Formats: sequence, structure tokens, C-alpha cells
Amino acid sequence: MGGPRLDHDWISAFLEAQAAELGAATNTLLAYGRDLKDVAAWAAGRDLGFATLQKEDVEDYLVHCDAQGLAQATRARRLSAIRQIYRFAFDEGWRADNPAIRIKGPGRAKRLPATLEVGEVDRLLGAARETGRSAADRLRNTCLMELLYATGMRVSELVSLPVAAARGDPRMLLIRGKGGRERMVPLSAPARAALGAWLEARETAEAAARTKGVPASRFLFPSRGKAGHLTRHRFYLLIKELALAAGIAPAKVTPHTLRHAFATHLLANGADLRTIQALLGHADLATTEIYTHVLDARLKELVLEHHPLARDREG
Repeated sequence: MGGPRLDHDWISAFLEAQAAELGAATNTLLAYGRDLKDVAAWAAGRDLGFATLQKEDVEDYLVHCDAQGLAQATRARRLSAIRQIYRFAFDEGWRADNPAIRIKGPGRAKRLPATLEVGEVDRLLGAARETGRSAADRLRNTCLMELLYATGMRVSELVSLPVAAARGDPRMLLIRGKGGRERMVPLSAPARAALGAWLEARETAEAAARTKGVPASRFLFPSRGKAGHLTRHRFYLLIKELALAAGIAPAKVTPHTLRHAFATHLLANGADLRTIQALLGHADLATTEIYTHVLDARLKELVLEHHPLARDREG
């Protein structure tokens, strides 16, 4: 059995294969890279490496992670990354075994995703229409929020949307999700209206920029930054601003909260799980089923709050 001498080369080769053969998303590759570099640093401190780690060493590393106070989900992700790189090494003929394959992971804590009430979403959308330094900013913010709630997109999918996908008053948006998988998502009338208004403002701004020699952007939400489009971090900050303007606790609102709201509100209004799975781009229906538990929890809360027999009776 052979393989690269340096752990850095193991990680690089693994990430290249994930990108080329499986079409792994950039965020997934970054997460794998961070986790595996931490493993390599820990191993180097013990004169070990990916070529020599054994099952007991991997277990020791997980104990080390636990002692650092890392969350259960983080430890589970680290173990998954180790399993994946050794699966790749086995396929490449670098190792004859996978030292992590028989290690029982810490699992993941089962937490119901946070979501928002319909009224809270309405207030966020209203805040987007009023928040921004210019009319164009307000149109962009409204478009961002309307599209996010109307489609349940991941924030990375939203900010990197190509403008070509949105031209011509589309009834459906083509979204490229995790692993390069594509899906079609219908647009609501308010989302289409917000999109049309933003496109008009965007075209005006681009026309003015072209007269100064600035090339047109291929993104729906362009930015002068390195990525060429609005970043996930900037949108995260924006949605916190909108929460404050809407009178909602900022800690309660994230881009993913709107994705959860999209799914739970659809389910509450009669949509079936298979449809929601397709709209969200979930590879596994089990991931989508968590929203049935969110709805069950909300219904239980409503019954306990409003049903007369559930209230404490004064004796």
C-alpha cells in the first residue's frame, strides 16, 4: 500500500476527488478541509499521520474533541470526514483498511428546527420594503426576502443565483443545489413582482456602469467583492437588520429560519412531504420529515394554550 507522504497531500487529493467526481459544493469542501486539517494537526503532535492512524488513534482523537467541549454534531461531522477520507484512500489503494469504519459516532442531537409564524414573516417582508439606503437597495432587499420565503432556497443558492435564471418574468426558477443537483421551484406572485422590480433597477444600474467600462455581472445580486455576488455573511447581517426593523428578536431570525418557515407553512396548508422534499432539494425524505415534528409540536402548543380542558381549573 502506498500514498502521499504528507497529510496535506492526502487532504488535497481527497478534496479534488470530491469536487471532480461527486460535484461537492464549495461549503462542503471547506468543511471537510477544516475538519481534516484539525485531525492532521492532532496526529502530527503524536508523530502520526493518515497513513499510520489506527482505530484506537481515531477513538483517542474523538475523546480529545469531546474534552475540548465540541458539540455533538461537530464531533459526528469530524468522524464522518475521517471515514470519507479513508474510504477514498482504500479506493485509491493507499490503505488496505478503514480505521474509522467500526467506530460508533456520537450521533446528532435531535432538535426541531426553529421557524417563524406567518405574521412574523409578513413583518420581515414589510421591513425589507422599508430598509435600505436607496430605492434600489430596498428593491433588492425585498427581492431577496420574497425569493427566500417563496422558494425555501438555501442562502448560498440565493445569493449566487445567475441573472439568466430570472429574466423574462419566470414562473419557475432553476436552482442548482448541493452536489450540483438541479431543481425547479415555482415563484409566487409577490416574489415575481419583487423580482421584476429589482431586475428593472438592476438593469438601470448596469447600463450606467457599462458607460464607465464596468463589465456586466452574471449574478442576480451582484457585488464588487471577490465572489462577484452578495456574500452569505452580508445577507446574514442584512436579515438581522430586518429582524430589528420588524420588531423580532434577531437571535430568532436567520436565513435558514426562513427556509424552515417555507417548509412548515407549506406542510400546515396541506402540501405533501414528497413535494416539500423536491422543493427543498433534500436527497433523503427522512430529512424532510423533521417538519412533521415541528408541526406536531406547534399543534400541541396551540391545544395546550387554547383548549379549555387543557387549562388549569380554579378549584
